Amino acid sequence: MTHEQREIQRKRRVLDYAEETGNVRLACRHFGIARSTFYLWRARYREDGEAGLKRRNHGPHNHPNETPAAVVEKILHLRRTYHMGPIRIVWYLERYHGIKTSDATVYRVCKQHGINRLPNRVGRRAVHTHRYEKQVPGHHVQVDVKFLTLKRKRGGPVRRYQYTAIDDATRVRALKIYKRHTQANAIDFINYVVDKFPFRIRTIRTDRGHEFQALFHWHVADQGMEHVYIKPRTPQLNGKVERSHRTDKDEFYQLLTYRDDVDLRKKLEAWERFYNYDRPHGAHKGKTPYEALLEKLG
Repeated sequence: MTHEQREIQRKRRVLDYAEETGNVRLACRHFGIARSTFYLWRARYREDGEAGLKRRNHGPHNHPNETPAAVVEKILHLRRTYHMGPIRIVWYLERYHGIKTSDATVYRVCKQHGINRLPNRVGRRAVHTHRYEKQVPGHHVQVDVKFLTLKRKRGGPVRRYQYTAIDDATRVRALKIYKRHTQANAIDFINYVVDKFPFRIRTIRTDRGHEFQALFHWHVADQGMEHVYIKPRTPQLNGKVERSHRTDKDEFYQLLTYRDDVDLRKKLEAWERFYNYDRPHGAHKGKTPYEALLEKLG
């Protein structure tokens, strides 16, 4: 299937969704397009059928500054699949494809294809996070639990718990999946974090969840670390781990189809490695967490 055929199919899905729901505004929000774009597509489709949904180029042919079709396809794939912003797309293209472009070019390509606006379901910041950062690796490590509801092969729900630790200074993370949400698993996870992180941890910061109570608290102290609680109802004080959970949702779990025969633990381990070693991070201007760690240790 050509890029043009995929583009026509995408526009048809938008038009069909609006017709099925009877709500243009909802369809535009769901697919992340402007209503003016929707009405333009609908008018052309009513007039010329699928031929009217073909992309129209009103500019001169073979413009010397035109973005190559292969680059356009990569930009659109990153935008639609991972909901990346222009800057992050620029980083990915340069790091993994050796393609240098600008965020203005990426934005223009997205706008031309009607996807310059992200769907409402894609995360805006849910809470205001405090923008502070400890410069020494291990000075502060934020720990939290992400609750997961996945589907079994036969359709029933299955609950899993992702324990997450993120270093304040470098954004290096440790992840582990559990079937139960207990203090024993929280203690096991901290042992995993201590072994995993290549630096000494000074302080662990958590909320006041039942999994982080007395047994956990004194275990952390026995390991020579300090355990501090954030204030009640202030998740923004653990903003970095909260934000990293949104990344997990957008870039890992939305692409995962859980089934009984899938080893979720192995997939999460692979995602942890990718996040730490290969994924460009906005806080480090496109460098990975481990690249930032090497800079700080150097």
